[in-house]
Amino acid sequence: MIKNIAKKTLAIALLAGIGFSAVAQERVYVIDQRDVVAKSGFGLCWRTGYWTPAGAAADKAGCECDKDLLPKAACEGKAAPAPAAAVGGPKPTGEKITVAADALFDFNKAVLRPEGKAKLDELVSKAAAIKLEVILAVGHTDRIGGNAYNQKLSEKRAAAVKEYLVAKGIEANRVYTEGKGETQPVTGDTCKGNAKTKALIDCLQPDRRVDIEVIGTK
Repeated sequence: MIKNIAKKTLAIALLAGIGFSAVAQERVYVIDQRDVVAKSGFGLCWRTGYWTPAGAAADKAGCECDKDLLPKAACEGKAAPAPAAAVGGPKPTGEKITVAADALFDFNKAVLRPEGKAKLDELVSKAAAIKLEVILAVGHTDRIGGNAYNQKLSEKRAAAVKEYLVAKGIEANRVYTEGKGETQPVTGDTCKGNAKTKALIDCLQPDRRVDIEVIGTK
């Protein structure tokens, strides 16, 4: 789920020649070898460091990725580009896993537990079975605590995941991290109250997670 990507909505571009590329002043989204925009597990396009509203309007994927931010006239009559068909090439593959943060870290911590390292070892094995292009790690927290604190905690947890993956042999420029803080809960309005009680902490557990996406070709 890519601070290595300091408080930006989405990620900076992968370097050309490693599977994803972006050309300054031309493409403002991360593009794979099929000329398809890379997206997070939530369907959001990954932006490059060159992204601006004007750049999005000029990019051919702008209407697909940021239609709500662009002038209505800019996207009228424009259909989202279809993924390029593979012609005798390697088959793209993508796998997203959601790991409970409590399985990776102690509550309110960003240091990997032994159990968390074991789960990431499984991820490294899966990455070794494909021609890896990128791993996207997005950290999330529950709503307990302040917004700024939760944002920083989610970033630290995503960074800890990257640090471990790199230590296990994954190239650093293939791992992108992002922190979403408490902004994308999966519990909805099912957990009532704001007092830091054990019942609330237990109820909000699904929100404390790290979404990890592995993208490559077989």
